[in-house]
Amino acid sequence: MAAIIGELEIAAKKDRTNAEYEQMNHLLLHDARRVVRLSNGLLDLARASYDQAEIAFKEMRLDELLLDTRQAILKGNPDYGINIIFEREIEDDDYISVKGNEYLLKVAFTNLIENGCKFSADHQSAIAISFHARNTILRFSDNGIGISPEDITQIFTPFYRGANRNYAEGHGIGLPLTNKIIHLHQGTLAVSSRVNEGTTFTVELPHL
Repeated sequence: MAAIIGELEIAAKKDRTNAEYEQMNHLLLHDARRVVRLSNGLLDLARASYDQAEIAFKEMRLDELLLDTRQAILKGNPDYGINIIFEREIEDDDYISVKGNEYLLKVAFTNLIENGCKFSADHQSAIAISFHARNTILRFSDNGIGISPEDITQIFTPFYRGANRNYAEGHGIGLPLTNKIIHLHQGTLAVSSRVNEGTTFTVELPHL
């Protein structure tokens, strides 16, 4: 907000050429979008901190939710590549169905997919779907810049930004929020990564 106010104050001091106004509008739009992303992230973080009894849960298929999430991300980022893979044949829909909050799970999956794409030179992310007796397993993988051993211990700390801050913008909210959402659904979130080779986030959620 301070950046937006400063740019407007500078613009108000004297007349500008059309090219200068166009450049300023571009900067203002960029900063306004950052404010919106930060505000939405903070609101979602608050929602994920509610008592579970206050959040609406319903039965849903995770593969269908992932397909909806993929479509929404590609609409705003047509240069991204998002591949969804079934590692095992689904014999029973219950194996990939959970009782959860659709909005919050979509926020969590969006964060994991977008991170994979934006921290990879090829903007690619792959989601592998599997299951075992109790849980559905989702692996979100990329071939990106990876996470250092020093940073990996802090990535679920709110507002923490590691070395990746030099690669892409962010506020340090996405992964802590995703972690909260997964735990709210009685699930687990684990990460493995090698610098300059890629990262895999593994989500396990209890299925029906």
